[in-house]
Parts: sequence; C-alpha cells; structure tokens
Amino acid sequence: MKNDLISRDLRHIWHPCSQMKDYEQFPPLEVVGAEGSHLILKDGRKIIDAVSSWWCKSLGHGHPRLREALIKQASKFEHVISANTSNETLVELSEKLSGLCPPLSKVFYGGDGSTAVEIALKLALHAQGAKGQAQRTKFISLENGYHGESGLALAVSDLGIYREPYASVLPEPVILRGLPYVSSSEDPLWKDCSSAWPVIEAQLKPYAETGAALIVEPVLQGAGGMRVYSPDLLRRLRAWTREHGVYLIADEILTGFWRTGEILAMRHAVVAPDLLCLSKALTGGWLPFSAVLIDQSIHDLFYSDYGKGRDFLHSNTYSGNALGAAVALEALSIYSEPGFAGTVSQLSQNMSKAWKQVMASTGVLENPRFLGGVVAADLRLPETLRDQRVGFQVYQEAASRGALLRNLGNTLYWLPPLNSPPEVIGALAEITSESIKAVQKRLNF
Repeated sequence: MKNDLISRDLRHIWHPCSQMKDYEQFPPLEVVGAEGSHLILKDGRKIIDAVSSWWCKSLGHGHPRLREALIKQASKFEHVISANTSNETLVELSEKLSGLCPPLSKVFYGGDGSTAVEIALKLALHAQGAKGQAQRTKFISLENGYHGESGLALAVSDLGIYREPYASVLPEPVILRGLPYVSSSEDPLWKDCSSAWPVIEAQLKPYAETGAALIVEPVLQGAGGMRVYSPDLLRRLRAWTREHGVYLIADEILTGFWRTGEILAMRHAVVAPDLLCLSKALTGGWLPFSAVLIDQSIHDLFYSDYGKGRDFLHSNTYSGNALGAAVALEALSIYSEPGFAGTVSQLSQNMSKAWKQVMASTGVLENPRFLGGVVAADLRLPETLRDQRVGFQVYQEAASRGALLRNLGNTLYWLPPLNSPPEVIGALAEITSESIKAVQKRLNF
C-alpha cells in the first residue's frame, strides 16, 4: 500500500524521463533530506546517490560553502533582469569562466543544459549567416550522442527513444559513425586513433561547404551509455572544423568540472572549441543555471547597429540569475583548490578497484569503461533476456538495498559525487554486486 504522500504524488505528478506505469511496481522514494553522498528517506534509510542526482551533484548534497553562498546572495537580491543590468557577482563569475578555456572570453547565460546547447547551436547558425555563409545550415554530431530535450538540442541527438517521436519536425543532422571507443586512457586508441579517422573524415567531406557546426560531448557520452572515445578524435575534428570554417561546439554539461579527471574534458585533447556549454556541476547541482563560453570572433560578428541582422536576441527570463551565479562562483572556487584534482584522482582509483571487484564477483558485466569519476559496464545477457529490462530490475534491487543506481538500458554505471569517501564506494560495490546477483538468481542467467 502506497503511503499518503506517494498516492498524492502519483495523482498529480508526471515524473521526468519515466514511463508512469512503472511507478505502480516501483513507486517514488520519499526523500526528506540529503547529505553528502546520500539521500535520506522518510523511513530513516540513507541511500547512496550513485548517479549524483542526474550527474549534477559533483560536490555532494548540502555542501556548507554552497549553502552559505546562496544565503549570502539571497540577503542582497535574488534575481533581476540581466538585460541592461549588471552586478558584482555575475561579473566576477564571468571573469573566472573566461579563464577556463582560452580564447573563449565571452559568456552568455541560460537556464539549464538544454538551453545552453540551444544557445550555442543558434549562435553558430546565425554567425555563419553573418559571415556571408548562408549555405552553411547543416549540424553535425556523433553517434550515441545526447544533447538535451529542447528543439535543436534534441535534433542533434542520436538516441531514438528520445528523438523519434518528434523526428518529423526536427532538422536532420549528419551523424558521424565508427567512433574510436576505448575502455580507458590506457587503451592504445586513446592517444592515436589514426586507424579510425579515414572513415570519419570520409563522412565529413560532403559537408565541408555546408556544415554550420559540429557538436560533441567531449570524450564521454552520457545518455548514450557512458561510452568513452579517444581524445585524439577531438584533435582531428578540431583541425577539420577549423580548416573548413565549421564551428566546433563542446557540450561539457556532463563532463565539465573534473568528472573525467580534468577540469574540462576538452583538456584531454589539448584543444579549444569555438563554443562551450556548461551547466549541472557549474552550481554543484544547486540551481538550474547554464553558461556558454564563446570565442571573441563570434561575438564580434554580432557587434553592429541594431536591426542589421546581427542582433542575437535569445533570452531566458532567469539568464544570469544572481542566486545561481553566487553558488557557481563558490563552486568554481572549490574546483580550483590545489587539492581537488587529487581528490578526484583518489576517487577514480577507488572506483576502478571496486568496479573490477563487482565485475569479478558477478561475472556478467562486459565492456568496462573507466574515466575520472565514472565507471560503467554492460550486462552480458542471453538473447532471451535482452528485451526484459534487466538493468531496470537491477536498479530496483539496488534501491531496496541502499543505492540509487539508475540504469541506462542494460548499462550499469557509477557517477557519484566527486568527494565521495572510500567507505561509500565500498558500500556501493557491495550493493551493486548483491543486486546483480539477486536478479541473476531470479532470471537464471
């Protein structure tokens, strides 16, 4: 019997990224608190947030410095229109963001990750027209890529379950296939993907004169199954886009701020894009807030008299929200501390060791991936079970045992807060192993 709050929830709330019928057997968890790497439930249980609440809680729940920054800003003002106004918090944040990825010295603020991608795609298309390249209308993206749920963001994504219902009204992108996927930075392809490049270059060639922008999730593709690919591909894509006048957009909404072991995933390739999208960990997951870092040359294309076709009039009500800016500024301060890279490195080692133990103890995980604060693998299943949502069953088991281990199809992964202590990773390994074994026993595989 569902408790009263859950009954009220299901009577009115349509939950995101969900088939609501699933909630009949797997009702929502009633959260009454959150602290560090854990969610606190009404029944008193603490469960590990193994997915950082959709990949945004890089500093855990309830971080005291982020809370203090929010309160301090709220005592001044919470939000004002950012057209024709300025404030010290937003200027200071913009100065710090401009130093993250030279030469991207301009910052345009949005509301969430999808909004940032939408801004970047619109800017790229508009900028091509401003340069007299009106024929450049094609967006190029990568197989298994995902960039959000708004119109253009969804259009350049390659996951059918999200895109197909709306395909008839979405622009058709060019999807590059045959990516050089790797298991970790130890894979030979990590440094040199020359064997894969000719196939990709051949796919790019027809769009050298019509490509507007190429968008990538640098190195790590999230919703596409936590797939890791060679940063050498980024270097080659950067060279190709620069040679042919195509803008390169880096979607770092998941990968930004140390998730891959570098403060930005683009740093694995030692190249800079033309536009870079940030959200999620930008505020440590406290508030919806996003930013697009932009090359000065793009900004200069729009610096003109009003009404000459060079006005970028995108607007979001909460663009540059002061509360989000204040929290983001403090989060950046934490990410920049000398010891933070070491914290991530230690977490990466702990997670890799524990994940290998899970794989050994269960014997049904394959294609492991290890990168920074992420580990993943796919369930190896007999043909008869591949459509049985086995990953979802493991997710349910894990929730009952103390971990929010939300699956991606039959891919299981950990993406916990970057400051998760070793004992949390140890507990997560035990829960993951026992959950897989329970489902194995039930389904006999």
